[in-house]
Amino acid sequence: MAVNVDIVYQTVLLILNQQQRGYMTPDEFNKVATQVQLTIFEGYASDLNQQYRSSQNDTDYGNHIKNIELKLQPFQKYINNTSLVGAITGTNPFTLNIFDYAIPTAPVAGILGDFYRLGSVMYKGAKLHQYSQRNELTQLLLSPLTQPTDDFPVFLYEAGATATPNNGLLYIYPTSITNPDNIDIAYLARPNDPRWAYTIDAGTGAYLYDAGPSVDFQLDTSEQTEIILRILAYAGIIIQDPSIVQMASQAVTAEDNKEKS
Repeated sequence: MAVNVDIVYQTVLLILNQQQRGYMTPDEFNKVATQVQLTIFEGYASDLNQQYRSSQNDTDYGNHIKNIELKLQPFQKYINNTSLVGAITGTNPFTLNIFDYAIPTAPVAGILGDFYRLGSVMYKGAKLHQYSQRNELTQLLLSPLTQPTDDFPVFLYEAGATATPNNGLLYIYPTSITNPDNIDIAYLARPNDPRWAYTIDAGTGAYLYDAGPSVDFQLDTSEQTEIILRILAYAGIIIQDPSIVQMASQAVTAEDNKEKS
């Protein structure tokens, strides 16, 4: 489910227009909305980590871990190189072909246009549990007891390590593993940037909502309140009204504390 971008924008304008506090243009809104969505989206990982350290209940709707995982579920993707030809190329290290992100966008055959963060790496259907950083590899490779094998491989991922800045390199040890068709990955996709598209009324010069090219927020509908509050906080900065910044920031903090308690 998604959050309707027009409802969010009209609500923000309604609040701002109280006592003629100021106005937020569609272009300003679109830039702020993108940042707000990414802030909330990125926060899911830290929220999930925090909830794993807290006791949970078994109710259908009050389990915080399950609720966050459900919010992330639409962005969790799994690909193998036979189903998405060209996503993984090379022999070893393998190149993950992550091309530039556009607004709006969708994955194109052969590329991972919505790649955001690497998750699990599988070799011949088995998950590689050990992720190694480069400074650890020397010790792993030198010791006979820890050297990776075909049955117990390890992997290293370096983003932006290729000529194409957004592409990444996936090293799998031992280096005898060379067939990309045996490599599968799970990754977290980036949400499409929200966009309030418009036409301009010839008579009044007013902005008119155009649903066709508009892009809704891809976050769960339960995030609508926080989206509006966070956009209002930015709007207060744009129109130079500290009272709106303070009000919205306090409301966001209260909302976050309620969800995490």
